[in-house]
Order: sequence, then C-alpha cells, then structure tokens
Amino acid sequence: MTRPWWEPRAALRRFVADLLADELARHRRASLPHVQLWSDALRLDADLGVDSLELVTVATALAEALHLHASGIEDYLLARRTLGEWVDIARTGLERFSETLTFRTSGSTGTPKPCLHPLAGLHQETRHLATLFAGRRRVLAAVPAHHIYGFLFTVLLPRELGVPADAVQDLRGSTPAWLARGAQPGDLVIGHPEFWRAVARTVPALPPDVVGVTSTAPCPDEVARQLRDARLARLVQVYGASETAGIGARQSHEEAYELFPHWRFDGANPHWLLRTLPEGGEQAAALPDALIPAGERHFRVGARHDDAVQVGGINVFPARVREVLRRHPAVEDAAVRLMRPEEGTRLKAFVVAKGAQGASPALLAELQRWVDRELTTPERPKAIRLGEALPLTPSGKLADWNLHD
Repeated sequence: MTRPWWEPRAALRRFVADLLADELARHRRASLPHVQLWSDALRLDADLGVDSLELVTVATALAEALHLHASGIEDYLLARRTLGEWVDIARTGLERFSETLTFRTSGSTGTPKPCLHPLAGLHQETRHLATLFAGRRRVLAAVPAHHIYGFLFTVLLPRELGVPADAVQDLRGSTPAWLARGAQPGDLVIGHPEFWRAVARTVPALPPDVVGVTSTAPCPDEVARQLRDARLARLVQVYGASETAGIGARQSHEEAYELFPHWRFDGANPHWLLRTLPEGGEQAAALPDALIPAGERHFRVGARHDDAVQVGGINVFPARVREVLRRHPAVEDAAVRLMRPEEGTRLKAFVVAKGAQGASPALLAELQRWVDRELTTPERPKAIRLGEALPLTPSGKLADWNLHD
C-alpha cells in the first residue's frame, strides 16, 4: 500500500512551516526569512515572537488546512510551542482524517478565500502530471508547499514519480543563479514567472535535460524564449487556480493549453468547465479568467473576470490599493496599475494631493510609509508619482503614465 503523503516527515514539516510563515507574514505585513532552515526545535514564541493572539490565528489556519477539527485534535496546537510538536499534532490528525484539504486563494485582499479539495481529486491530477514528467530524478522547488500549486508539485508529484524525499530540494534559500552550477540532468524545477524571469537574467546556460514548470500567473513569452536560449529542455506552463487546482498545461509558449483528461468544456456555458470526479459523476467549476477555445480540448487564456493582476504569483487588486491610497487624508485621488513590462513587475501609482501640498518630497515619503503600513508586500506600489491631475486620454479615460516626469 502506498504510504500517505505526510510520510516521510519532511513533507509535512515543509507544509506546516510554510503555512506558519505565510500566515505570520500576512498578519505582520513582513516576511519571515529562511523558512527552509527551520528545524523541529524552533520555538514559535521564543524564536518567532508569536504572541497569544497570533498563536490562535496560526493554529486556526493549520487546523483549517488539514481539517484537524475532524479528528478533534486541533486544541493541542495551543498547548505546544515548537514546530516539531505542531508537525506531530498534524500527523496524528491526518492519521484519523485526511480525505479533504483546504487551500486558500493567493489573493492579497486581507481575506483569502478557502477552497476545499478532496485528496482523491488531487491524486487524480498528479497521476496525469506524472505522465508529463516521467524520468525526473530530482524536484527543485521555489514555491511553498502549503499553496495548492506547491502541494501538487512538491508533495504529491514526487511520490508519483518515485522521487525520494531527500531528492526534493528547496530553492528559496538560494538565488536563481544557483541553477547554473547546482542543477543536474533529470531535474524538475518548480517555479513561478518572477523566479523564471530571474533565471533568464542570471543563468546563461543550464545543464542538459533540465525541465521547468511555471504557474500562478502567465509567463511572458519573452521569458520563455530566453529560457529556451539558455537550454532549458522544456518550460511547461500550467494553468489553474486555487479553486480548481490544475486545469491544463502547454509544453511551449507557442502552443495553446491542453485540458487535463478529467476536464472538459461545458458547451452550454463558456465560462464554466466540467470535471470528471474520481468517484464518478461531474462537477461544474467557474473560472477566474475567460478561456478562448482553440479546438475540442485546447484553449488560450483571456482576460480575468475580477480585474486582478499578478505580482510575484499573488493576485492583487489595483482597485483596492487605490482605495487605500485615497483614504490618506492628504490624497484627493489616485490611480493604480501594473507596470509596463519594460518598467518592472510591480504596481505603480499616480497620486493627486489635496490643497496646495503638491508634489512635495515629504508627502511622497509619507505615502510610502502609509502603503508600507496598510498593504501587504505584493500590493505596495513600487513607484508613486505625484501630479496635479490624473492622466487622461482625449476621450476622458484613464491613461498610462511614465514612472518619472
């Protein structure tokens, strides 16, 4: 019988540590470095500074993710203070109930949405993924294990491929340039568009037979071309969402995506797909993006339905960031949008000040402190320009602006 996913222990510890670090970072609005170095002995109170209120928050998040309430063991988290003890509690809970997991959307809105996934459905997907990546001998991951993309590719997929636990390596403690000397033939590298952009900039050539995977956001075609020039054997682009898990993949940026075998188009509604469930029957799923059919089982990705943009693999909403800026007492109006590709990969803002304050350096510094306090890291505009009026087109619509005058 195949061992459950939480064995060996390293996979579960990575899941728990990543969830803990992400939850604390989101509430503190600051990252916790070196999560990949955390040991069982790490103390939540003494080493991470977790207070009583934060303890309840992170314990609730872990209990929700692993459905520890189904085993009645979640309260033990509040009585334990080391990472190793939390991993032990999680394992005991999973031994009693493991049929369902909950992942949260990566949206940076303060209230990520919980998405329930039967474990059988996740195994259904990874069995197919294993056919796309047969022969891989190591998995190198630049993504966290508690997000659905990371869980599928760094926890479940290695087991399907027969990759041993000690051959799953965390890349987040190294720069992407490490791949030039550290990657080996047969490696499968799991990343996101920003990671691959950095690889394209810093790695002139990769060893032969290294395959990459990217998801969480569209990967720019130019980045894919640069990686091909750097001798990456393949860059497989996966399309999906926290609500649906993976839906389709393409082997090249020049191709359309192909639906995974358990998905099909709903002929009656172009905004929905139908999934064949492992136990039989079908389930409909709404999509965050418009899919443009390119054949019976192929599609291209159109515009999002919710106006979100991707920053570092996280969904952020420029409209929300604009409202946060407009709440500042010195701000009359603001506009926020994603930078142009040649400008960068973060948000930028144009701000109109109230009264006679104008484009003063003091106001600019105050606005920077404001967004640092009120917004998460992916939401924070990295370039704020001040002006007397928002830039408009001749027809009165918001126009783009340069980062500087």
